[in-house]
Amino acid sequence: MSENQDKNEVHNETEEYEDVCYICRRPEHVAGKMIHIQDRICICSDCMQKTFDTMSGGGINFNDMINMNLGKMPNISMINLSDFAGGIPESQKLKKKKPKEKKETPVLDIHSIPAPHRIKASLDEYVVGQEHAKKVMSVAVYNHYKRVMSDVEDGVEIEKSNMLMIGPTGCGKTYLVKTLARLLDVPLAITDATSLTEAGYIGDDIESVVSKLLAAADNDVERAEHGIIFIDEIDKIAKKRNTNQRDVSGESVQQGMLKLLEGAEVEVPVGASSKNAMVPMTTVDTKNILFICGGAFPELEEIIKERLNKESSIGFQADLKDKYDKDENLLQQVAVEDVRKFGMIPEFLGRLPVMFALEALTEDMLVRILSEPKNAIIKQYQKLLAMDEVQLIFEDGALHAIAAKAKEKKVGARALRAIIEEFMLDIMYEIPKDDNIGTITITRDYIEKKGGPQIQMRGIPALPERAGASG
Repeated sequence: MSENQDKNEVHNETEEYEDVCYICRRPEHVAGKMIHIQDRICICSDCMQKTFDTMSGGGINFNDMINMNLGKMPNISMINLSDFAGGIPESQKLKKKKPKEKKETPVLDIHSIPAPHRIKASLDEYVVGQEHAKKVMSVAVYNHYKRVMSDVEDGVEIEKSNMLMIGPTGCGKTYLVKTLARLLDVPLAITDATSLTEAGYIGDDIESVVSKLLAAADNDVERAEHGIIFIDEIDKIAKKRNTNQRDVSGESVQQGMLKLLEGAEVEVPVGASSKNAMVPMTTVDTKNILFICGGAFPELEEIIKERLNKESSIGFQADLKDKYDKDENLLQQVAVEDVRKFGMIPEFLGRLPVMFALEALTEDMLVRILSEPKNAIIKQYQKLLAMDEVQLIFEDGALHAIAAKAKEKKVGARALRAIIEEFMLDIMYEIPKDDNIGTITITRDYIEKKGGPQIQMRGIPALPERAGASG
């Protein structure tokens, strides 16, 4: 039974995945028919011919012997097959492309595409505020689905609308895309621009962003070509102000990404972030891949302020120079010229036609973030304590105190978790000691370190006036 199962597994694998030469790492559709030596080891005819040329001085024409039994060939024992026991790693196996004639039926139909209002409603369950950003992303993804299933027989080809997302740190840029990834059945890769460098330098090559999408699509090239790539920290590849040294992670990376954003066939490594001789390569067409770029763009407010102040006039009715100093949503007035002055080249910005900014988080928004989303921080702690059969309650005053402290830190919603971790530490440590604790109420005084939390033991009713007040 076990031998039959092994044969079936090998057969299924050969049907689904494409063979890759163990020596030159070219896939079967590039190198031609493969020769299987032992277990899952296969070598292309070119590499095998070179091997025989080396051994016999070119006396053997291997193309005539490709279908023969390799075990009967002279000198084949010189290859130590035990060295190849590992085979090709699972992460570097490449799925076969589907035949062209099977593309008669579309992968999607118009009724299966989630409408923009449905995508936004799903985002609303997890993300507080940012109404404009959620609307823009919902429409872009909806159009991306329609673009994938559209044809160009009538001569009208829908161009893709790559997006540039600008917002202060902690306002929810990455969280928006991660939430979108969970909601959509489309391959989505989230990568970081900070590690990208010009080809030939230490760091990730530009093609590595496509390689991560290929991995997210389970090495299925056809599925990856209809995916979405989110490049975070895009402001880190801006042109450097000082030109004394070579800028290998700035303008040169922007230049290299132009062909990816617009659409081109690029050679990408399978199961690795950089090209080398031991990694198989495949070709991915980025024409139908939607790119979303996001970044905090620090000091961009100063550039916007400088532009707006130039437009102010002189006189009694003129705008004051410090008019925009306390405007938290100054990024909403961003223009393409501001981002270009920050250090992004015009060719790069031209390939990101949809540009929008996220709102800065207010204290009220931070209070809502604490309690409203499906996976809100407070709900996470309530679930943790529910496992110990303890009820956790937060008073409204406590929520506003947490939000006020987070606002002072100026790192957005990321500060909320740090603050809650700090005052919940003692509670999480002490609760497992006593099985009689039934309810814990977090008060404003406890957050401001003026008192402790209210603890109610099991079987002891609350005070009448307290019960009346809470009711």
